[in-house]
Amino acid sequence: MEANRKIIHVDMDAFFASVEQRDFPELRGKPVAVGGSGDRGVVAAASYEARRYGVRSAMASKVARRKCPSLIFVKHRFDVYKQVSSQIRAIFAEYTPLVEPLSLDEAYLDVTENLRGLKSATLMAQEIKERIWQTTRLTASAGVSYNKFLAKLASDHRKPNGLFVIKPHEGLDFVAALPVERFHGVGRVTAEKMHRLGIQTGLDLRQQTEAFLRQHFGKSGGHYYRIARAEDQRPVEPDRIRKSVGSENTFGQDLDTLAEMQGGLAPLMDDVWRWCDRTQVFGRTVTVKIKLNDFQILTRSRSALLPIRERAFFEKVAYELLEENFPLPRPVRLLGVSLSNLEDTHPYEGKQLTLSF
Repeated sequence: MEANRKIIHVDMDAFFASVEQRDFPELRGKPVAVGGSGDRGVVAAASYEARRYGVRSAMASKVARRKCPSLIFVKHRFDVYKQVSSQIRAIFAEYTPLVEPLSLDEAYLDVTENLRGLKSATLMAQEIKERIWQTTRLTASAGVSYNKFLAKLASDHRKPNGLFVIKPHEGLDFVAALPVERFHGVGRVTAEKMHRLGIQTGLDLRQQTEAFLRQHFGKSGGHYYRIARAEDQRPVEPDRIRKSVGSENTFGQDLDTLAEMQGGLAPLMDDVWRWCDRTQVFGRTVTVKIKLNDFQILTRSRSALLPIRERAFFEKVAYELLEENFPLPRPVRLLGVSLSNLEDTHPYEGKQLTLSF
């Protein structure tokens, strides 16, 4: 039964920014943003001191600077963040093999059966938090519950450095009182649509029929119907397959010509192919993303029957997708390219790549 499961969600606190403050004492206690400081830059992470001014990740740097004139920008150091993430995951592995990483700084752990033989998931979460602090000198927040949805809500509830538990008999009431915008998976646009429909809280959401929610939100309606009832049967998947790999760049100056855009796309394809070559995981679908300087987004995709294993072919398709958008109505601010429908290519060894577009 779902109520018998013990799930922990661990989320590092302002991870990138906290690593910078740990390594550079002069940044401690100050508002810090990891990301580019230029007019076209974007905040990748913000310290809690910066968040008090309303600075958030994915915010344009110029907007962040307006909100917090004393904001200190630092360049990212992804190699360091990955190293710290590996230390944290090594700690998780001492408690359970059922660890589902979501990113460098958060993961689900199923500790129903665990390697330490501990019965209390709450004590385990506390111990993990302490081990993370001792090893990295960074704080983490943890949520404990009987499913992934509630565990994620719980870890958000008392950040930073928090620990919160939602017991089986508490799930329905906790969800009922929560504003829908606090639900993981309900973004700003969806929340606004729910508000227009008179849905403000989890209780309001629970009062809707599944048919009504599917009518207004498509396939996601079924998901909203279940989480409003604190239901989430998803297992913790330690071997969760990555769905896509991509790279994008916001340019310092708008691009006007096809030649400029082809030049801007080339290093992005390098990034994607380097990952594919290293992991030997390749995709069937190529997607090119174009953001114009009025923030309109254009995307084009093309798929093959089998994974694309030749870099030259990947580049050919990406350039063709780029050209298909011409002529463009406005200059280009951002370009991106991705491969999705990823597959392990080993079963295809020795087979001829048959393409169908």
